[in-house]
Amino acid sequence: MSPTPEPMPEHTERRALRLLGIFFAIVIVGIVTFGVATRAAQHTQVRNLTEDEATPTVAVVQPAMSANAPGLDLPGRIEAFIRAPIYARVAGYLKSWRYDIGAPVKAGAVLAEIETPDLDQQLLQARADLKVAEANARLAEISARRWQSLAGTDAVATQDVDQRTYAFNANVAQVRAAEANVSRLLAEEGFKRLVAPFDGIVTARETDVGALINVGAAGGAELFVVSSTKRVRVYVSVPQNFVPAVPIGTGATITVPERPGKTYVGTVEASAQAVNAGTGTTLMQVLVDNPAGELMPGGYASVRLQVAAAQGTLAIPSSALIFDSKGLSVATVDGERHVRLKKVVIMRDLGPMIELSSGVSPKDQVIENPPDGIEEGDLVRLTHAPSSSAATNAPIVRNAKG
Repeated sequence: MSPTPEPMPEHTERRALRLLGIFFAIVIVGIVTFGVATRAAQHTQVRNLTEDEATPTVAVVQPAMSANAPGLDLPGRIEAFIRAPIYARVAGYLKSWRYDIGAPVKAGAVLAEIETPDLDQQLLQARADLKVAEANARLAEISARRWQSLAGTDAVATQDVDQRTYAFNANVAQVRAAEANVSRLLAEEGFKRLVAPFDGIVTARETDVGALINVGAAGGAELFVVSSTKRVRVYVSVPQNFVPAVPIGTGATITVPERPGKTYVGTVEASAQAVNAGTGTTLMQVLVDNPAGELMPGGYASVRLQVAAAQGTLAIPSSALIFDSKGLSVATVDGERHVRLKKVVIMRDLGPMIELSSGVSPKDQVIENPPDGIEEGDLVRLTHAPSSSAATNAPIVRNAKG
């Protein structure tokens, strides 16, 4: 038989249980500590992620020296050198027309004829009135001479002689009035024919055979438009700050969209010498020779005025401008990535680029596409770290949205 093991002492058993409890307590504390640390790390990560998501990401660009060539590019509107709307001077019906739109005409050419039955009847009546007045005048003349021949005798009174004489004079005046009325109606008869006032082109025909014609001064519409297009006028609105740089005689180059690659040369001939309060511009007139008739009245034109470029002009993308109740400004980023709003003044709008006369410096980091609602002091995140040196032609840094 094997020997029976001796029982473990009581104090040794208690010591082992104590060590086991301490071990389990340490394990539990470690688990709790790990859980708390994990949750804290997750909370910090969520907070940082939320802050990162709330911070807008922007692209910045440094203002560059304007590379635009000397000149001022502006839109213009082409008008005929002379434009004459033709109205009717007599009422009636259109009998016929001879020239349609686009037809060249010479001065005095008959454009159309008007049938005027009312005027014809008035002329017949006026001629009849003239004959009556002439007959009355002849009778009054005979009577006056007879009475005047008896004036030296006692057969007639002097008062009767005077009456016959003045009656004759009154009839003569009535004849002259009737003649004037006939002449007036004959002159109106001449307006039955609509004629071209000068050499040009028919650019509009607003009537047709049989149409009721009203007198132009009484609300009648224009029937034809004749335009002289051998020379044309191009009207352009020049911004107020450029007006002193565009004196009379300034050269201009004109292009039109329907003839790409072709240019026309003109000269500034007149200025309104006033600023339009609504647009802040001065209307100027450029004269351009148009012998081939390629420039069409009413058309759009691009006008480049030969103005010297301003020195030291800075340009930024047009997308960087902010329009709000405070005016026009741009958003810049300082060294601590905080937004600083700066008011700017536009010198010239070049489409994708804007030339500024004041407000920014070459060292500023301008936000290319500022987010909506951006405010002074907002924190932003840059897609790339901005350059610390001023580059006059710094490339635009694009963000993830392009």
